[in-house]
Amino acid sequence: MTPDRWTLAIDGGDLALPDGAVLVMQARADSDFSSFGDDVTCVQGFAPDHDRLAARGDNVVVEAEGSFTNALVQITKSRVGTLSAIAEALGHLPPGGLLMVDGQKEEGIEAVVKQLRLLFEVDHVFSKSHGKLAWLRRTDAIPPQVVDWITAPEEGDHGYMTVPGGFSVEGPDRGSEILVALVPALKGRVADFGAGWGYIAGEILAEQDTIETFDLIEADHAMLEAAQHNIDDPRARFHWADVARFEPDAPYDAIVCNPPFHVGRRADPGLGRAFIQAAARHLTPRGRFFMVANRHLPYEDTLKTCFGTGSMLGELEGYKIYEAAKPLGQSPRKSKR
Repeated sequence: MTPDRWTLAIDGGDLALPDGAVLVMQARADSDFSSFGDDVTCVQGFAPDHDRLAARGDNVVVEAEGSFTNALVQITKSRVGTLSAIAEALGHLPPGGLLMVDGQKEEGIEAVVKQLRLLFEVDHVFSKSHGKLAWLRRTDAIPPQVVDWITAPEEGDHGYMTVPGGFSVEGPDRGSEILVALVPALKGRVADFGAGWGYIAGEILAEQDTIETFDLIEADHAMLEAAQHNIDDPRARFHWADVARFEPDAPYDAIVCNPPFHVGRRADPGLGRAFIQAAARHLTPRGRFFMVANRHLPYEDTLKTCFGTGSMLGELEGYKIYEAAKPLGQSPRKSKR
């Protein structure tokens, strides 16, 4: 495995890291921060990465606090999110503090470095393994253009709080709207796997009074906070968790889902398959699973493997809406009801 670019830059003498605390924004669980020393704080709001970082002993938090001598920002596919993380990192550095920005070409690192050069004097750009690591010193005053990069969840004209740089920031996506329109009456314990900012759960709760509880399971911490803002129904319960590892306190009578299907910039149907498998594990024997997916995504075989029966509720506007029942992958534990 090739070492991370910062490790290569430090070991090769290209980068001299000042002694002091290091802040890592958007920290990835597959990265090695040991070359930064022992005083490293990782910021990560995505539950799978957060859990892996914590499990290996890294100091990981959802939001950064305090001052740091150095900061690293690992870019993501979201340009808005990356620029916001850079601005936030600069806010935690003193004048003269070292800022590093790292990412792959396919993630857009070259465009980010170009934008940094417009406002700062970039000390060096270290290229390796189809990516770049750039570093610079924080100026006495942070340019106002950089301050404007900072984003926060906000309520749009559609009436919902959404997360800039996140999924469906402009309002409800069409697939979710179709699922809400076609899902039948539900009752008992219901869950939304990958709930986002709460559109599906909120709409179903508003329309159906036979639901006892509705669990929203979402891996993105900012998205879940937006969902809590958008839904004030007392039946809603919010869980920050990786769907693939989530364990409810009892099986569900119904699960609805509009699963993600991207990792970085690449489509990955494996994410949706993992959601289907999790649903089959966490439904009662008579539980039902409802899912919307883009027409081209190959989920049929997984649905047949995980459920005894299934049908298509509809196929329109490039989406398929599935209903599946008789789950075949149940956990041995019984409902507590």
